[in-house]
Amino acid sequence: MHMDFAAIKKWVIFFLGILCAIIIADRISNLIMAYAGMAGWMNLVVGFVLYAVFFFAILYALEKLFGIEFFGFGRT
Repeated sequence: MHMDFAAIKKWVIFFLGILCAIIIADRISNLIMAYAGMAGWMNLVVGFVLYAVFFFAILYALEKLFGIEFFGFGRT
C-alpha cells in the first residue's frame, strides 16, 4: 500500500505555519499592549488590530522564506 506523503506533509506544514503565526502574533501584540498600558475597549481594538497585522505579516514572511503558500487564492 502506498500513501501520498506529499499531501500529508503539505497539510502538516500548513497547520504548523498557521499555529506558529498565531502564537508569535499573540505574544508580540500582548507585549506591546502590556507596555502601552491601555485598558478597556481601546485595549481590545488596538490589540486586535496589532494581532491581525502581525499575524498576516508573519504568514507573509513564512511564505517568502520557506516557499509555503498559505492563502494563494488561485494565483500561480
